[in-house]
Amino acid sequence: MTLISTSLRFDYSYSKIWSWLSKNTNGIDDFSRLFFTIVGIFAVFWYTWMYIKSKNKGKPPSPPGPRGLPLVGSLPFLQPDLHSYFAELARTYGPVVKLQLGSKLGILVTSPSAAREVLKDQDIVFANRDVPVAGMLLTGGRDIVWNPYGPEWRMLRKVCVLKMLSNATLDKVYSLRRREVRETVGYMHSTAGSPVNVGEQMFLTILNVVTSMLWGGTVEGDARASLGAEFRHVISEVTEILGLPNISDFFPVLAPLDLQGLIKRIGKPLERLNGIVDKIIDQRLNAEREIGSTAGNFKDFLQFLLQLKDEEDSKTPMTMNHIKALLLDMVVGGSETSSNSIEFTLAEVINKPEVMRKAQQELEEVVGKDKIVEEAHIHKLPYLLAIMKESLRLHPALPLLVPHSPSEDCSVGGYCIPKGCRVFVNAWAIHRDPSVWENPLEFNPDRFLNSKWDFSGSDFNYFPFGSGRRICAGMAMAERMVLYSIATLLHSFDWKVPEGMKLDLSEKFGIVLKLKNPLVAVPTPRLSNTALYE
Repeated sequence: MTLISTSLRFDYSYSKIWSWLSKNTNGIDDFSRLFFTIVGIFAVFWYTWMYIKSKNKGKPPSPPGPRGLPLVGSLPFLQPDLHSYFAELARTYGPVVKLQLGSKLGILVTSPSAAREVLKDQDIVFANRDVPVAGMLLTGGRDIVWNPYGPEWRMLRKVCVLKMLSNATLDKVYSLRRREVRETVGYMHSTAGSPVNVGEQMFLTILNVVTSMLWGGTVEGDARASLGAEFRHVISEVTEILGLPNISDFFPVLAPLDLQGLIKRIGKPLERLNGIVDKIIDQRLNAEREIGSTAGNFKDFLQFLLQLKDEEDSKTPMTMNHIKALLLDMVVGGSETSSNSIEFTLAEVINKPEVMRKAQQELEEVVGKDKIVEEAHIHKLPYLLAIMKESLRLHPALPLLVPHSPSEDCSVGGYCIPKGCRVFVNAWAIHRDPSVWENPLEFNPDRFLNSKWDFSGSDFNYFPFGSGRRICAGMAMAERMVLYSIATLLHSFDWKVPEGMKLDLSEKFGIVLKLKNPLVAVPTPRLSNTALYE
């Protein structure tokens, strides 16, 4: 029996009773009318509840979780460091937790087996995103991070992974990475003995590498140098806000009001950033109109994307909005994540002098003290790779990855996961699981020597770059940049914290994890030949 037919029969019976009472009692007083109305409404709700219950019979139960408050759910109880707060909830309720966040439902996944179900076994189902307001403001949701799974996303992914960030392409632009890293080493050598803000310097290094790859031939001189400060301000604001709980995301009907002022806070910087990107694209288009296309000579990624846009035989054409979104993805995503990983890694190494000595010994054996580190040396430095892996175990760049959203109702860990909810995979907590990792809070690169763990995302005890279709598109670039930078910094300098200061490894949560207090350290040159610092 369907709900509609049941309700119609009840309505008919109710009207017959009402008609009989009206004729035989000379009318019903107001109280009686109210009474029968309430009874009728209650009956409709009861039939509806019974119908829904019968339809849900046999479905998996909802995951356990904190009860929360009416309307707002658990929003008032969220803590600033969401990754550690979510880990606490998992210890209380289990590996799959339900968390009501306003009108949105959040699902917390905190075990290797549950992560495998989300990222591998049901990869296509969970390949979509629940785009936050800040993400829409940044790229309109048209970029590779927030675009829903489908032909458009596959086109962007193919362009990034197979063309722009392939190993062959990265080999071609090694000279750009080398130039920027050598300039940073030269700067640090000039300030030897004085404290250096490591994160700030590495951010500018990575930013210069990324912008050189994207549009290196477009902006030169003072104009190019001025981009660093502007981009850093905007990128820091964007990544911080993307990681903050935003009322507009949990109550979409309230989004136009911007009750927290987060959209207003990044509105002007984003406008400036979009203005810079628009200007760079316009300059390139004007130059090509004046001197003609240089299709035969690969100059930078912007030129490649503009040429791709002009191809008419593509099933899913590249648009100018796609180009802008990809450029912003690489600038925002590439700079902040890689520079933070370098900063965390160097901080952990400084905190463990024996690790620094062992890494420097390996560098001396492979490179020597009369040469500089080249990327060709990296594959001969297994201990250095183990240092990077251990740093990313403790401090994954995206501690909760980028939240997934199922395209249909499904189940994970024996629990019902409804379509459209927001799924947080807590890689940070899984990487610290004491049932998998011995002394999980200790920085110990030796655990990765001769180990099976890599960055492929195939082992769900360790997946710092994610897994499945949505695995980080810039993984190859990040691995090269972080390893090359750390190798160069440790080969060129000894490092220590300034006198009277204490090294602080506390984390600050955001969609991108960073040190709570920036790493300030003193470099001391190790190489006797000053020409090696030029």
